[in-house]
Amino acid sequence: MADSTGELTRMRPADAQGVAEAVALLAGGSLVAIPTETVYGLAADAADGEAVARIYAAKGRPHFNPLIVHLADRAMADRYADLPPLAEKLAAAFWPGPLTLVLPLKPGAPVSPLVTAGLPTIALRLPAHPVMRDVVRALGRGVAAPSANASGRLSPTRAAHVAASLEGKVPLVLDGGPCEAGIESSIVAVVGGEARLLRQGAIARESLEAVLGAPLALASPSEPVAAPGMLLSHYAPRLPIRLNAETARAEEFHIGFGPIFGDENLSARGDPVEAAARLFDLLHRADASGRTAIAVAPIPEAGLGAAINDRLRRAASHRSQ
Repeated sequence: MADSTGELTRMRPADAQGVAEAVALLAGGSLVAIPTETVYGLAADAADGEAVARIYAAKGRPHFNPLIVHLADRAMADRYADLPPLAEKLAAAFWPGPLTLVLPLKPGAPVSPLVTAGLPTIALRLPAHPVMRDVVRALGRGVAAPSANASGRLSPTRAAHVAASLEGKVPLVLDGGPCEAGIESSIVAVVGGEARLLRQGAIARESLEAVLGAPLALASPSEPVAAPGMLLSHYAPRLPIRLNAETARAEEFHIGFGPIFGDENLSARGDPVEAAARLFDLLHRADASGRTAIAVAPIPEAGLGAAINDRLRRAASHRSQ
């Protein structure tokens, strides 16, 4: 497989040698697909505008859609933003982990304007996955890393998903096995002394509210894009999706939940954590099943179920526009 520069796309284990090769590529302005605990990320040096532009080109991503900067430790965050008290509370509780904070951008931060899409804010995350953190620590600065897939399509939770979506567009994929959480980070904006939930994700809204000690307002679907995953049509497979399907038609691949077994089951015991971890993997399988449509069983909105249903609704809207 050849990327846009004519180099072959290679897949290698996410071991010490793989990390060293990834760091060298990033330092030279190339892209690398790297595992995190949520999904695989398509990484570039966040300070290198040309490298960041390659992310947009490889994904076919709109330039008005900002990117998340991944950090190695809490101290690195101070180069990019000052964390107000509400953000400090959330960071203390959920970093490292699947939480992205959208904060006022610090003047002189080492980040290309392409990363922030020209906005006065920046999205920061301290991932829990050791491979991503090792890469960032060795590079010495943050990396911009949206999901390693074509824009708007299913997020990758395995290295093979990256290869299938970005074949010939990335020089190196570090294979760290399946992602543990399997669903993207929760995104909270903390600006002007207020916190708002911009994207439901791997941390349940209730857990975030428990730390903040107050209800967390949800972003309006009609407001301008201020963080990844806010586009109405997103996370889409090639096939049309029918939601809340207790039974399936002959042409549909049925993804079950709990007692509704289906062709594959997100979680036979009805565990939303297990369902989140399996969601994109099963959607990838359904897309490749040879059927002509996908049906998904009802999933309760409580806890992580809200984030799962958010992804499914955005995936389904791809065909309804």
